Amino acid sequence: MLKPKSPRQSEVTMTEMVLPNDTNTLNNLMGGRLLHWMDICAAISAQKHSNRIVVTASVDNVSFAEPIRLGNIVTMNAKVTRAFNSSMEVFLEVWAEDIPAGERVSTNRAFYTFVAVDQNGRPIEVPGLEPETEQEHDLYLSALRRRQLRLVLGGRMSPADATELRALFKAE
Repeated sequence: MLKPKSPRQSEVTMTEMVLPNDTNTLNNLMGGRLLHWMDICAAISAQKHSNRIVVTASVDNVSFAEPIRLGNIVTMNAKVTRAFNSSMEVFLEVWAEDIPAGERVSTNRAFYTFVAVDQNGRPIEVPGLEPETEQEHDLYLSALRRRQLRLVLGGRMSPADATELRALFKAE
Protein backbone atom coordinates (compact mmCIF):
# COMPACT_ATOMS: atom_id res chain seq x y z
CA MET A 1 0.00 0.00 0.00
CA LEU A 2 1.31 3.44 -0.98
CA LYS A 3 1.57 6.19 1.63
CA PRO A 4 -1.19 8.83 1.18
CA LYS A 5 -0.21 12.37 0.23
CA SER A 6 -1.71 15.78 0.92
CA PRO A 7 -3.17 17.95 -1.86
CA ARG A 8 -0.47 20.55 -1.20
CA GLN A 9 2.17 18.04 -2.34
CA SER A 10 0.62 18.07 -5.81
CA GLU A 11 0.04 21.81 -6.09
CA VAL A 12 1.29 23.43 -9.29
CA THR A 13 1.17 27.04 -10.43
CA MET A 14 1.91 27.76 -14.07
CA THR A 15 2.08 31.19 -15.70
CA GLU A 16 1.95 32.14 -19.38
CA MET A 17 1.80 35.41 -21.29
CA VAL A 18 -0.73 35.70 -24.12
CA LEU A 19 1.25 36.51 -27.27
CA PRO A 20 -0.04 37.31 -30.77
CA ASN A 21 0.44 33.70 -31.91
CA ASP A 22 -1.91 32.55 -29.11
CA THR A 23 -4.86 34.71 -30.14
CA ASN A 24 -7.84 34.62 -32.47
CA THR A 25 -8.91 37.42 -34.82
CA LEU A 26 -10.42 39.34 -31.88
CA ASN A 27 -7.06 39.33 -30.06
CA ASN A 28 -8.41 36.98 -27.39
CA LEU A 29 -6.64 33.81 -26.28
CA MET A 30 -7.78 30.85 -28.37
CA GLY A 31 -9.72 28.32 -26.32
CA GLY A 32 -7.64 25.43 -27.63
CA ARG A 33 -4.41 27.09 -26.50
CA LEU A 34 -5.84 27.60 -23.01
CA LEU A 35 -7.00 23.95 -22.85
CA HIS A 36 -3.48 22.90 -23.87
CA TRP A 37 -1.92 24.94 -21.06
CA MET A 38 -4.51 23.68 -18.56
CA ASP A 39 -3.82 20.06 -19.54
CA ILE A 40 -0.08 20.53 -18.99
CA CYS A 41 -0.56 22.19 -15.60
CA ALA A 42 -3.01 19.52 -14.41
CA ALA A 43 -0.79 16.69 -15.72
CA ILE A 44 2.19 18.01 -13.75
CA SER A 45 0.03 18.03 -10.62
CA ALA A 46 -1.05 14.41 -11.22
CA GLN A 47 2.56 13.38 -11.85
CA LYS A 48 3.67 15.02 -8.60
CA HIS A 49 1.01 13.06 -6.72
CA SER A 50 1.63 9.71 -8.37
CA ASN A 51 5.35 9.91 -9.21
CA ARG A 52 4.35 8.27 -12.50
CA ILE A 53 3.69 9.06 -16.12
CA VAL A 54 0.06 10.10 -16.47
CA VAL A 55 -2.41 10.25 -19.34
CA THR A 56 -5.48 12.46 -19.58
CA ALA A 57 -8.65 10.40 -19.16
CA SER A 58 -11.27 13.17 -19.14
CA VAL A 59 -11.93 16.86 -18.79
CA ASP A 60 -15.15 18.05 -17.18
CA ASN A 61 -17.10 20.97 -18.55
CA VAL A 62 -14.91 23.99 -19.23
CA SER A 63 -16.77 27.27 -19.63
CA PHE A 64 -15.08 30.42 -20.83
CA ALA A 65 -16.43 32.99 -18.35
CA GLU A 66 -14.25 35.94 -19.38
CA PRO A 67 -12.13 36.62 -22.45
CA ILE A 68 -8.38 36.51 -21.96
CA ARG A 69 -6.79 39.26 -24.00
CA LEU A 70 -3.53 39.71 -25.86
CA GLY A 71 -0.85 40.70 -23.36
CA ASN A 72 -2.66 39.27 -20.34
CA ILE A 73 -0.81 37.06 -17.90
CA VAL A 74 -2.56 33.71 -17.40
CA THR A 75 -2.04 31.96 -14.07
CA MET A 76 -3.21 28.39 -13.57
CA ASN A 77 -3.28 26.60 -10.24
CA ALA A 78 -3.86 22.85 -10.00
CA LYS A 79 -3.92 20.23 -7.27
CA VAL A 80 -5.18 16.70 -6.85
CA THR A 81 -8.58 16.54 -5.14
CA ARG A 82 -8.93 12.76 -4.87
CA ALA A 83 -7.08 9.61 -5.86
CA PHE A 84 -8.79 6.36 -6.73
CA ASN A 85 -7.07 3.09 -7.76
CA SER A 86 -5.03 4.35 -10.70
CA SER A 87 -6.85 7.59 -11.46
CA MET A 88 -6.67 11.05 -9.93
CA GLU A 89 -9.01 14.00 -10.15
CA VAL A 90 -7.26 17.37 -10.46
CA PHE A 91 -8.98 20.70 -9.83
CA LEU A 92 -7.70 23.59 -11.89
CA GLU A 93 -8.41 27.32 -11.61
CA VAL A 94 -7.40 29.96 -14.17
CA TRP A 95 -6.99 33.72 -13.76
CA ALA A 96 -6.17 36.41 -16.31
CA GLU A 97 -4.28 39.49 -15.23
CA ASP A 98 -3.87 42.81 -16.99
CA ILE A 99 -0.81 44.06 -15.12
CA PRO A 100 -0.79 47.68 -16.44
CA ALA A 101 -4.49 48.09 -15.54
CA GLY A 102 -4.09 46.32 -12.20
CA GLU A 103 -6.97 43.94 -12.96
CA ARG A 104 -7.17 40.21 -12.23
CA VAL A 105 -10.22 38.07 -13.08
CA SER A 106 -11.15 34.43 -12.67
CA THR A 107 -11.74 32.96 -16.13
CA ASN A 108 -12.00 29.19 -15.87
CA ARG A 109 -12.35 26.24 -13.50
CA ALA A 110 -12.27 22.59 -14.46
CA PHE A 111 -11.74 19.07 -13.18
CA TYR A 112 -9.34 16.86 -15.10
CA THR A 113 -8.93 13.12 -14.60
CA PHE A 114 -5.60 11.41 -15.16
CA VAL A 115 -4.58 7.77 -15.04
CA ALA A 116 -1.10 6.80 -13.88
CA VAL A 117 0.56 4.26 -16.15
CA ASP A 118 3.62 2.05 -15.98
CA GLN A 119 6.37 1.89 -18.62
CA ASN A 120 4.12 -0.37 -20.74
CA GLY A 121 1.19 2.04 -20.62
CA ARG A 122 -0.88 -0.07 -18.19
CA PRO A 123 -2.72 1.58 -15.28
CA ILE A 124 -0.84 1.44 -12.00
CA GLU A 125 -1.80 2.13 -8.38
CA VAL A 126 -1.49 5.68 -7.05
CA PRO A 127 -1.20 6.92 -3.47
CA GLY A 128 -4.34 7.93 -1.63
CA LEU A 129 -5.09 11.54 -0.72
CA GLU A 130 -5.56 13.05 2.73
CA PRO A 131 -7.24 16.47 2.55
CA GLU A 132 -6.06 19.05 5.08
CA THR A 133 -8.30 22.11 4.68
CA GLU A 134 -12.08 22.44 4.69
CA GLN A 135 -12.11 23.26 0.95
CA GLU A 136 -9.89 20.24 0.20
CA HIS A 137 -12.21 18.05 2.27
CA ASP A 138 -15.29 19.33 0.40
CA LEU A 139 -13.62 18.73 -2.99
CA TYR A 140 -12.54 15.26 -1.83
CA LEU A 141 -16.06 14.25 -0.78
CA SER A 142 -17.74 15.59 -3.93
CA ALA A 143 -15.13 13.92 -6.19
CA LEU A 144 -16.91 10.57 -5.91
CA ARG A 145 -20.11 12.09 -7.37
CA ARG A 146 -18.16 13.73 -10.18
CA ARG A 147 -16.39 10.43 -10.88
CA GLN A 148 -19.65 8.50 -11.06
CA LEU A 149 -21.15 11.13 -13.37
CA ARG A 150 -18.10 10.90 -15.68
CA LEU A 151 -18.38 7.10 -15.73
CA VAL A 152 -22.13 7.15 -16.43
CA LEU A 153 -21.78 9.75 -19.21
CA GLY A 154 -18.86 7.79 -20.67
CA GLY A 155 -20.91 4.57 -20.72
CA ARG A 156 -18.59 2.87 -18.23
CA MET A 157 -21.12 2.70 -15.38
CA SER A 158 -24.81 2.00 -15.27
CA PRO A 159 -26.86 4.87 -13.82
CA ALA A 160 -28.41 2.31 -11.46
CA ASP A 161 -24.94 1.65 -9.98
CA ALA A 162 -24.18 5.34 -9.39
CA THR A 163 -25.20 5.31 -5.73
CA GLU A 164 -23.66 8.72 -4.94
CA LEU A 165 -25.65 10.32 -7.75
CA ARG A 166 -28.89 8.55 -6.81
CA ALA A 167 -28.55 9.87 -3.28
CA LEU A 168 -28.75 13.42 -4.67
CA PHE A 169 -32.19 12.76 -6.16
CA LYS A 170 -33.82 10.59 -3.48
CA ALA A 171 -36.75 12.14 -1.69
CA GLU A 172 -36.40 12.11 2.07
